[in-house]
Amino acid sequence: MDTTKPGTRPGSPEGPEVRRGLPEGSESRVAALYWQAFGRKLGAALNPPDKARAFLAAHLHHDRGVAAVVDGEVAGVAGYQLGGRGLTGGGPGDVLSAYGTLRGLPRLALLALLERRPADGELVMDGIAVAPEHRGKGIGSLLLREIAAVAAEHSCRRIRLDVIDVNPRARALYERHGFIAVHTEKTPYLRHLMGFGAVTTMHRPVTPAVSTKRRAA
Repeated sequence: MDTTKPGTRPGSPEGPEVRRGLPEGSESRVAALYWQAFGRKLGAALNPPDKARAFLAAHLHHDRGVAAVVDGEVAGVAGYQLGGRGLTGGGPGDVLSAYGTLRGLPRLALLALLERRPADGELVMDGIAVAPEHRGKGIGSLLLREIAAVAAEHSCRRIRLDVIDVNPRARALYERHGFIAVHTEKTPYLRHLMGFGAVTTMHRPVTPAVSTKRRAA
């Protein structure tokens, strides 16, 4: 008898459970992981850190994330954009409400520089964040495989992501999973503000989903 919970895929017996969607009550944990991974890039727009983590936690789209859960706690998360929504939300009004008009307007301009919209037939990844104590255990690979399954089930032709020049470890992971660099944009004007000087766009073609028993998402 299949005892797998809806919306989950088991790992090895001692490994993580991979879930479609963020577990209820995990918002602060997910925001903290996301900030650990991307705080250097987002700091100029969302600092101070405590306020940034609270803003992220308050505006997560639970159905646009894939989570790896170990012992009941989120150990890693990958976000993606589909249907006009991504893992991290919060529109201009939310930013202005949280930071005030004078401080919020320049933050909106910085966030606009990081905005990426999917093309037709494309799933855009919002990045992968894995807790330090769980790195090196294959969680990033599990999350990438589940993202690929999501893309296939939505009939996407490819997955797109951007990786910054100061994150070679992430780029190496993506390359191992079939992503190919297609364009690098030099961004020296962002090095002082956001800590990186180039962004590389990578693509991975999507293999059509085969007919298998679907688990409810």
